[in-house]
Amino acid sequence: MAGRPPEGDPAPPDGRLPDGLAAARQGQPLSLYLHIPWCRSRCGYCDFNTYRLDRRDHDATRPYLAALGRELELAADQLGPRPVVTVYFGGGTPTLLGPADFAWLLTRVSDLFQLDPAAEITTEANPETVALEYLERLRQTGVNRLSLGMQSAVESVLAVLDREHRPGRAVEAVDWARRAGFDSVSLDLIYGTPGESTADWETSLAVGLAAGPDHLSAYALTVEPGTRLAARLGRGELDWPDPDDLADKYLQAEDRLARAGLPWYEISNWARPGAACRHNLAYWRSDDWWGVGAGAHSHVGGLRWWNHRLPRRYNDRLEAGLSPAQAGERLTDEQRRVERIMLDLRLASGLDPVWLTASERGRLGFPLAQGLMEVRPSATAGSRRGTAAEPVSDQVRVDPVVTVDGADRVRPGPVVTVDGSGQPAGPVETSGQSVGGPADPLRLSGRLVLTPAGRLRADGLVRDLLD
Repeated sequence: MAGRPPEGDPAPPDGRLPDGLAAARQGQPLSLYLHIPWCRSRCGYCDFNTYRLDRRDHDATRPYLAALGRELELAADQLGPRPVVTVYFGGGTPTLLGPADFAWLLTRVSDLFQLDPAAEITTEANPETVALEYLERLRQTGVNRLSLGMQSAVESVLAVLDREHRPGRAVEAVDWARRAGFDSVSLDLIYGTPGESTADWETSLAVGLAAGPDHLSAYALTVEPGTRLAARLGRGELDWPDPDDLADKYLQAEDRLARAGLPWYEISNWARPGAACRHNLAYWRSDDWWGVGAGAHSHVGGLRWWNHRLPRRYNDRLEAGLSPAQAGERLTDEQRRVERIMLDLRLASGLDPVWLTASERGRLGFPLAQGLMEVRPSATAGSRRGTAAEPVSDQVRVDPVVTVDGADRVRPGPVVTVDGSGQPAGPVETSGQSVGGPADPLRLSGRLVLTPAGRLRADGLVRDLLD
């Protein structure tokens, strides 16, 4: 939701999908994102599509909630009776709404779609906006997963971020969520805030883990142009985040969380087995989702579009019987291939090399040799459900790819021993060429998974790998 969307192509005023697209996607699972754009105050680092709401003024929220209901009707009309497997309330601060508002929206979802009885239904929450009684009522609406914005356990760090909650409030909220019966609880942390020491970050990790969450997200602080934080840095009031410090803190988090029983399943996300966020995995796997709300983005079968950002504009269009979509784009097969590579390499389940061209496979030698990437047998890479697995000592077949008349043909190659780190235990050669040799690009019969060092360089690795 951050930043401004690309230009794209004008969206159809009636919201109609291209002919045949909905029919081709029938029966495929669908995720719904509902954007609640209000916050009590705007954090200094935030450039999301959010707006200040002074209090829980339900009169001010009524027109927007009605518009959300209208867009849900539009989605159901265009998609048909799709099975909905995840619902995610994001923001902003969705918990500025009352439980009755959640109940109304979820009733609309279940009336219009086939809401899976086992659907994951998440809401984000600012710790200061919830209490035990509120969470008990919220749980009764069907919301079963809570994502709390903790950010830090250190008061001085929270002050730099302009976070309004006090240290310790998020820990209390986790306890309340457990007592209220939530199936899963997640904490969000930010590292690299100006003035945050290594000890401060260790404190946040320790306090977060002591709360006993099922899931933890840790994001490097990003300085977005136009934010109050960017202005303060520009005036020299604060020191800019240091890339080496960010890298050290990422590795600190990886070590601490893995030892606590929360293995990574996506570059910035760790979870207990079975507790990966199914909604976010739908994004990373390019599944179908419809984003409902001002500025929300959607994706169905390679078609992407995004809504008008201003809530009033969003409301007015839906009240007039028009689609709230502003623009969109239809991805080419090549764009979808590139996205598959970028997204799969973010996951512990890794990338099937079948997505790579022969020349791209020929560039794998460097990241493998440098310990930035490893090969794991498909059965032992993090599962497609998002649960990471430990590297194992095993053997992986390395198959040379021969290009004949522009088509890749694979002939059986040698079996290569992979050591306990997932790296080749010795030089990998076939027909006199090492893995990645330009004269004989190779297809690895396993999945490519980034190591912690590789995750730090993920964007650059993908750029260097792609044609």
